[in-house]
Amino acid sequence: MSEPNSNRKVLGVILLTVFLDLVGFSIIFPLFPDMLEYYLGQEQAGGWLHGLIANLEQLSGFKGEQARLAATVLFGGLLGSLYSVLQFIASPIWGSMSDARGRRSILVITTLGTAFGYLLWVFAGSFWLLVLSRLVGGLMAGNLSVATAAVADATDENSRSKGMGMIGAAFGVGFIVGPAMGALLSRWDLSQTLTSIPGLNPFSGPALVALVLAVVNFVWVLRSFPETLGGEGGGASHARRPVNPLQLFRPFDLPGVNRTNLLNFVFIFAFAGMEFTLTFLAKDRFGYTAAQQGFLFLFIGIVIAVVQGGVIRRLAPKYGEKRLVVVGLACVMPGLLLIAICKQQWVLYLGLFFVAVGQSLVSPSLTALVSLYSPSDRQGEVLGVFRSVGSLGRAFAPIAAALIYWRFGSHWPYFGSALVLMLPIWLAVGLPIKRKVD
Repeated sequence: MSEPNSNRKVLGVILLTVFLDLVGFSIIFPLFPDMLEYYLGQEQAGGWLHGLIANLEQLSGFKGEQARLAATVLFGGLLGSLYSVLQFIASPIWGSMSDARGRRSILVITTLGTAFGYLLWVFAGSFWLLVLSRLVGGLMAGNLSVATAAVADATDENSRSKGMGMIGAAFGVGFIVGPAMGALLSRWDLSQTLTSIPGLNPFSGPALVALVLAVVNFVWVLRSFPETLGGEGGGASHARRPVNPLQLFRPFDLPGVNRTNLLNFVFIFAFAGMEFTLTFLAKDRFGYTAAQQGFLFLFIGIVIAVVQGGVIRRLAPKYGEKRLVVVGLACVMPGLLLIAICKQQWVLYLGLFFVAVGQSLVSPSLTALVSLYSPSDRQGEVLGVFRSVGSLGRAFAPIAAALIYWRFGSHWPYFGSALVLMLPIWLAVGLPIKRKVD
């Protein structure tokens, strides 16, 4: 899999797949507050959702609008965690299956499944159908491990960081388009335009656009994606790691992998807590509308795309991935502190700049390191666990950050995340120098 044309085909399909996974994860961020109000309105008074929100409001200790905001934050945390929990479960399964059966077949299945998840959301007139759509989307988004392994297949040691940087750029663009799409299309209410079609809801517009993109991705994979795994799919002779997610933390016998996985979990946990509560902080402190929330994420995404798409490919060969991880973590910490104390919008944006630059250095560098620590026939397995551990961090973070935000105030999730980052910095300093294992 060394021909330049084949490699370009692989990267083109993979970048679209990663982009759509991030769109699917983040498109819902600006919609959480309005979604709660809509589905409460759809449910009969006295229903379980009304009862849940009433209990959360009572437990918060607040009154009126503050009580509803507290309940909305926790509701959003639960819904946000659902997607990542399923991604956590699915990533090692898809990764190991791709080692055994090839990357292409797994990507065909998961991109089709992603499109189906969006189709469910288009017609999610009930809250339970929305939950089902997020379940399907989270399971299929576990294919990030397969996508990353395909890039590892198509790159050598010298170009690995460049390939992972391009995946990071796709993350950044997805992070731009997802929240911006959700915010800007939130005004496109298909349920008011196409009143005769059952199941349409105020959020069907963003879901429909995401569905079209997912169908394009599926067709592209089906028609143009070549198999990147040598041989007739996997066939590795070593004993396969169990895909039971409860056994994910059983140590690998590969130096550097376990430490990198732990670092990734803690970093994602700290970063995702900021990522999730940001919309609530912006609305609470500055009265941001859905459209303004979209521009907030647009700013973050542009910084991430620029750094990961252009800067890191020049820095990694010169300074090494390990050093970039340490520098990136050191950038995130002051950014979180600025967000915590911001009273003016320019301070908020300055903090987000530092956070975005740091994340742009850390994520692709960690991915490149864990790939370089792994033999070629175990890329899907190892990267599957790496992605799954990150998804576990994203699963816990919204709930933990929402609880802290809800009980102690909007600044404490950011102070807490900055403190937590001391552990990843210590872990990063102790990482072994990258080496390819074969």
